[in-house]
Amino acid sequence: MKTIHEGLLGDKPYYVAVLNKSHLPEVLELQDLVCEALTDKDILQPLSEEEFEFILEGNGIMIGAYADAKLIGFRALLIPPIDDEHLGYDIGLEKESELKRVLYQEISSVNPNYRGFGLQKTLASVIMKQIDTDSFDYVATTVMPYNIPSLKDKFSQGFYIVALKYIYGGKLRYVFALDLRGEPHYEEEVVTISMGDVEAQQRLLSEGFVGVRMKQLADDWVVEYQKIK
Repeated sequence: MKTIHEGLLGDKPYYVAVLNKSHLPEVLELQDLVCEALTDKDILQPLSEEEFEFILEGNGIMIGAYADAKLIGFRALLIPPIDDEHLGYDIGLEKESELKRVLYQEISSVNPNYRGFGLQKTLASVIMKQIDTDSFDYVATTVMPYNIPSLKDKFSQGFYIVALKYIYGGKLRYVFALDLRGEPHYEEEVVTISMGDVEAQQRLLSEGFVGVRMKQLADDWVVEYQKIK
């Protein structure tokens, strides 16, 4: 296993390496542990053994963090099949040649005992450096509204919201996109809407606005929308 990053979690050393099919049992065990610890099971869309296997067989990239010789976190990128639900359509792509240049940022999990050290953010930075930008233009992903840690994670990486829709059998999700070719520039007008106002957000998105940041306002969370120049 080739180490691609090393660091400390407090005073405990850890390293990050690219995973392969032989690591599947560890990945499944950690996902079960993380899912078990969740109070709201809808927050995470777990991957099946087959989905993990598909990524680990070369249809994407998966990295894992190890401490004390144990897998404590992982992140994955998927090269998705071209189908009717491809997230590239939400970015505004239409041709198959364009859709093939979209990666999905898939599941991210950290052992609850190792939270609070920014490991999820570090793994995001490490895995994004593994992307071949000659082959891909965009990264897309989905997050449930009010899943504040995951939303903060996406915005901190430079992702912006391009859609809000029901997927995964009727679950409401934001669709995020990240343009690997350069950071977009936005028009000055900013529209602020409650994260809970689905229709107003969908209307803005249909008018060409994208969600660029979020903040807490009184007892609610709001999303700020702007148009890309």
